[in-house]
Amino acid sequence: MNPLRRILYGKPIIVVSGLPRSGTSMAMRMLQAGGVQTVEDGQRSADVDNPKGYFEDERVMQLAEMDDKTWLRDARGKGIKVISYLLKELPRSNNYKVILMERDIGEVLASQGKMLQRRGEENPTDDARMAANYESLVWRVNYLLKRAPHIETLRLHYAEVVRDPGAAARRIAAFVGGEMDVDQMAAAVDPNLYRNRAQ
Repeated sequence: MNPLRRILYGKPIIVVSGLPRSGTSMAMRMLQAGGVQTVEDGQRSADVDNPKGYFEDERVMQLAEMDDKTWLRDARGKGIKVISYLLKELPRSNNYKVILMERDIGEVLASQGKMLQRRGEENPTDDARMAANYESLVWRVNYLLKRAPHIETLRLHYAEVVRDPGAAARRIAAFVGGEMDVDQMAAAVDPNLYRNRAQ
């Protein structure tokens, strides 16, 4: 990232992003365990789908409609979860370190489907169309991340984090910078929550 941006806009906001059900809550939990303060409002409680918590702030979901996004300045140096399709709404008046969680789209769809089933909701879009939509979104997000001067990116694959949480913790700590407790970060990964695996 341009050193001038660091002078102008201060510490980067640590953004955890990805498709729904891609391990973003797990990554937020790792940040918190490592000593990073997370931005969350506590409105969405832990449940059977995310028994360790969601780590969300409802204001994020309104970013596309917001004229005033200056509240994000208070997140500098902290961790915040931003779903991938809203990354384009992050104002350039901040620097961002984005931890992008990647996961097999088949697993994402399976996890979403089970979540909707548990809630008694129907999926209005069939899996084939949803997969195509997600693949298009992934392409657009990758295009943005390669060209955005205000964003640095670390990519982590969900399955690899679960398989070797220690290595993932070390990569996150090196990316974020500063002193982080990598042992606690690794311990925050619960392999029992990897309930939908690619065949």
